[in-house]
Amino acid sequence: MTRPVILVSNDDGVHAPGIVALAAALAPLGRVFTVAPATEQSATSHSMSLSRPLRLQRLSSTRFAVDGTPADSVYVALHLRELLPARPALVVSGINHGLNLGSDVFYSGTVAAAREGALRGVPSIAVSMARSADLSVVGAIARDIARNVLAQRVPPAGQTLLLNVNVPAGRVRGVRATGLGERLYDDIVEIRHDPRGQQYLWIGGPNVSHPPSKGADTEAYEAGWASVTPLGLDLVRTDMMPIAQRAAEAVLIASSRTSGRRSANGGTVVRPVKTKAPRRRP
Repeated sequence: MTRPVILVSNDDGVHAPGIVALAAALAPLGRVFTVAPATEQSATSHSMSLSRPLRLQRLSSTRFAVDGTPADSVYVALHLRELLPARPALVVSGINHGLNLGSDVFYSGTVAAAREGALRGVPSIAVSMARSADLSVVGAIARDIARNVLAQRVPPAGQTLLLNVNVPAGRVRGVRATGLGERLYDDIVEIRHDPRGQQYLWIGGPNVSHPPSKGADTEAYEAGWASVTPLGLDLVRTDMMPIAQRAAEAVLIASSRTSGRRSANGGTVVRPVKTKAPRRRP
């Protein structure tokens, strides 16, 4: 039986200890291929390099560096056919040197690499750890979760699995399935000056706090548990649809330029108002 292909990526860079440990931990489960950014790309979220060419460096038969973002790396791996021997059965991003809890998932390059895999229909996992956590422990947790995902062959057709895993430092009490909590950072914009007197900005403060949130990944972390959070690709808030509908209905159309009518589905159709062309003088 052919062993499954597992694609590994990250946002700390292809040479980071975390991705090396992750690839080693997953090796018993399949054929592991690493395609990751050439340099650190933390907090690049899901950005992609569409306005410049990318360079691909072959480090070995199973390791490649892309001079782009985490999302770039996974995109290249999935669409450049000569890189992988088969379509991956799983994408695993990490192990990130730092947590990605709560709202971090919107900024994280680690989560974005996994999300890019999920967007392409491949079950994906993002793995992050507290900075002082034991890489061997985190690698073992990632391997157990990946093994289970490969064995389950879920979710149903038309849906793609995306898991966000965070592991605390010290003795890990166990692993919990959680929701997303709230992660509050110091919101700071600091003005500094370089040696030539030119101004530059440094954003983001050093401190972070977690308000109490039952069943959240932040609560699990504070209690010494690793967390596994299922993330969705559909960002639509169906409970907010009535507000969106009222906003759509409130659109005012300048009568001198356009006129509107209701469409069959309740939306507003905007069409130009016909005006007479000015007469030309003979």
